Amino acid sequence: MTTWIFRSIVVLACPAIVYFQISHSPRGLAVGFAVGILLVVLEAMIDAIPLFNLAAGAVGCGVGIILMKPLDYFVAQVGNESLYHVWDKYAALRYFGLAALGTVVAFRKLPELDSLDKDLLERGKRRGADLKVVDTSAIIDGRIVDIAETNFLSGALIVPRFVLNELHRLADSEESLKRARGRRGLDILARLQENPAVPLKIVDKDVPELTDVDQKLVRLAKELGAKVLTTDFNLNKIAALEGVTCLNVNDLSNSLKPVVLPGEGMSLFVMKEGKEREQGVGYLDDGTMVVIEDGRRFIGKRIEAAVTSILQTPAGRMIFARARGESAARAKGTESAA
Repeated sequence: MTTWIFRSIVVLACPAIVYFQISHSPRGLAVGFAVGILLVVLEAMIDAIPLFNLAAGAVGCGVGIILMKPLDYFVAQVGNESLYHVWDKYAALRYFGLAALGTVVAFRKLPELDSLDKDLLERGKRRGADLKVVDTSAIIDGRIVDIAETNFLSGALIVPRFVLNELHRLADSEESLKRARGRRGLDILARLQENPAVPLKIVDKDVPELTDVDQKLVRLAKELGAKVLTTDFNLNKIAALEGVTCLNVNDLSNSLKPVVLPGEGMSLFVMKEGKEREQGVGYLDDGTMVVIEDGRRFIGKRIEAAVTSILQTPAGRMIFARARGESAARAKGTESAA
């Protein structure tokens, strides 16, 4: 509403200024009204153009005018009076044309500034490396730092600006858990920047037509020819549907867990009851859950168990075991004595 009031004032003020200051004729009023309409049109056009584009256009216009000066000097040094006369005759047109050309070039080529980030991609490909777009979950998880420090991670890590903004929102959240997660993510990024072996690049490229962060990540990775680095199972599925390679830290962690085969023995501490009757639950050093059949009576004890089967799920691996003879005999002896 305020904008239209301002525009109305401009349209009415221009004819009034012409009438009272320049001419009382109808022609003067028409000229003033035309100038007012022109100013409103220009204001509407400028309102639709980002400030950075306007600044770039102004710089392009200035560069175009500056470049004309060396050409003037070159024509003057030629010493041909007829050539110089023609050249000087069209001076206004020359300056206007080069200024307009500089403005257009600045406007047209400004969006390509985002593609300068691909230089990192091209250099990486020449070295046999590649790009990886990192999502919020992988940053907060933190294991990416350990992977990078082992030098198993090649190429550069790309963190889009919208991912960094999401971390900032989490860090400023009123909920203590979200605030802690956001601050941890920012700390992890700071640690990654200290690793010279794996370059970390924060890019301002966005996908404004999409609102979901996961979809933005996949689209950006597709445009850059990069991979997605995450711990989010759903993002993994979305990337697969879009034909983008996804590197899931959880999958890597599961693949690096020690291999156990049915019949092998292990020593573990039985911590709690299982879901089924008489089951006990223990954990290996890497966090793998081990379900001990008839292991409820061993809770709070360390036993020797034999692996009976292994179940691999998308969430991880689960091992089923049974107490070996000596442990079972000791438990039965203890129960008998009681």
